[in-house]
Amino acid sequence: MSEAVSKNHEDYYSKPAQKLRYRELPEVWQKVMAVMTAISIVLAVNQIFNLGFFVGYVMLDSRYMYLITGVMLCMVFITFPATKHSPTHVPRYDILIMAVIAVIFSYYAFYAERIVLEAWEYTAPPVGEFLAIVTWVIVMEAGRRAGGWPVFAIVAVFSLYPTFADRLPDVIAALSIPLTDAAIFHVMGAESLFGLPMTVFATLVFGFLVFGISLQFTGGGPFFINLAFALLGHMRGGPAKVAIFSSGLMGSMSGGPISNVLTTGPLSIPAMRRIGFSKEYASGVEACASTGGVFMPPIMGATAFVMASFLNISYVAVAIAAIIPSVLYFFGLFIQIDAYAARRDLKGLPKDELPKLGKVFKEGWYFIAVFVALIWMLVYLQREAVAPFYATAILLVVNQFTVHKLSFERFMALVAQMGKLLAELAGILAAIGLIIGGLAVTGIAGTIANDLVYLAGESVIVLLIMGALTSFILGIGMTVTAAYIFLAIVLVPALTNSGLDPLASHMFVMYWGMLSFITPPVALAAFAAASVAHVSPMRAGIEAMRLGAIIYFVPFFFVFNPALLLQASAIENLQAITTALVGVALVSASLQGYLIGIGDLGDGLKGLIVRVPIGISGLTLALPAGGLFGLSQIFLLAVALIFLGAGIFGRFVFFSKPREKSSS
Repeated sequence: MSEAVSKNHEDYYSKPAQKLRYRELPEVWQKVMAVMTAISIVLAVNQIFNLGFFVGYVMLDSRYMYLITGVMLCMVFITFPATKHSPTHVPRYDILIMAVIAVIFSYYAFYAERIVLEAWEYTAPPVGEFLAIVTWVIVMEAGRRAGGWPVFAIVAVFSLYPTFADRLPDVIAALSIPLTDAAIFHVMGAESLFGLPMTVFATLVFGFLVFGISLQFTGGGPFFINLAFALLGHMRGGPAKVAIFSSGLMGSMSGGPISNVLTTGPLSIPAMRRIGFSKEYASGVEACASTGGVFMPPIMGATAFVMASFLNISYVAVAIAAIIPSVLYFFGLFIQIDAYAARRDLKGLPKDELPKLGKVFKEGWYFIAVFVALIWMLVYLQREAVAPFYATAILLVVNQFTVHKLSFERFMALVAQMGKLLAELAGILAAIGLIIGGLAVTGIAGTIANDLVYLAGESVIVLLIMGALTSFILGIGMTVTAAYIFLAIVLVPALTNSGLDPLASHMFVMYWGMLSFITPPVALAAFAAASVAHVSPMRAGIEAMRLGAIIYFVPFFFVFNPALLLQASAIENLQAITTALVGVALVSASLQGYLIGIGDLGDGLKGLIVRVPIGISGLTLALPAGGLFGLSQIFLLAVALIFLGAGIFGRFVFFSKPREKSSS
């Protein structure tokens, strides 16, 4: 099992994503990408650690941003083809674009001090104006290649918005500025292209991406999968529970649901199929688990760092706040899978076919040690920027003394994968920065927030539903991070103006933006899992939506009850967590038709009569006391018990099956 996991992991990590997204580069361009990736890492390490490699003193922040952005934009045009006609070679027009990028960003870096001191974002010389327009176009094209046409369309509209804002209806109108003024603001200022998204990426996210890729290429993926099989593989529905554990951990490292599905899915889905799970259900399990990893501490992908910058709090504070919501999500998945397996009498894998726990720990103990070191540096030392670099260095050194030591070829593959991921995120985040710039220079964001509050009639519930739908729609065409940044500017101020907790409001839009990955008609994570399982994408999406249904409720739980984000007293936090866990368990049981300790809840009309009260009981338990609803905890508990009792009574009236005897 262990050897198979390792081999399949390596095969599937390098191939599917490449076939779906990236150019299959010839050897010479692979070397170019390796060199550019190395340059990016050196630039980042030099700046983050204040080493002064190049000039003997710490580089000006703006010069650093110009240099590293220029390098990574070149990587975008190497990695992502313009059309389906250039999947295996870098055409001359892309080489020309890279040459233009090199010239332009070298110019910016050379004149970095003048750009700041002479305020070029307002009055740039003619050559600066021309180069700014060219840069604007290049960045939008990079966003299109890395993020797709939806990203391009949204970026184009909002970045150009300042040039025609005065010709729009009054509700969204603003003062307009000339095209050249908009261009220099986007490129020379600190609120657009080089604003929050790219700054956070180049100073905080960069190191965690390097760490995540290094962890996977040094055998971290197979280790966590083997660990999951050793711990959970023998349980009822074991392979599905393995998928939750391993995909959640891998998703936390990668921050990308689709790449995670393609990494762990080829192992977990066949194992689920072997013990009797349908192809559709297995695909749904993998999609939900991989998507949930995006908001699972300690890494959480790029979005958590951007959120911390928006809120002006530490990344650790965001990670701590995300603990309970992620626990609720994965706990709900676990309960649903256990219920599904119990109803269909699906066993686990034979113990003699599973890896031995002791052997797994012996071979991969250092992965856990590195994780502990990383968390210690993050939480105790509060060194978010440098911690992942130290962790990566420790990992790579220790790894060379194990069976997983990297060959030169494997190391080059690691560097290549780093380059692809850096290029993808840089292309998307640079383009998203233009959206922020368009809203900032016109000041329209505040107006939109006020308009949303007005349209909602000052009803918090209506405003949240509007926000949830907006987040979901944007999430269909954009990455979680991109959708979150847009909504954090436009929607979150409206939520906070209505009296909601700022951190809870930011979490709310992030979660709902993520839901698009498991919800038809465009459930990208489910569709990726369907391609692995060879099943209808839409059927896989429907199963993923059913399984992930609990997350549709979780954002409303914590936005009304900040105690679920650990923002209250210890007693309030404990009470909220306890009732939420029981509530999630009851909602999950209602959705799957099986309650531990009671048994099968039935199907059809009679089953519906039994399940609905149990589901209402769970939702009532998870509601916050006081606040928006003005209900006491005792009252909510009493209502929950009444509905639960009604559901259990109906179960024994309509169905005469005995109580379950086995457990997971």
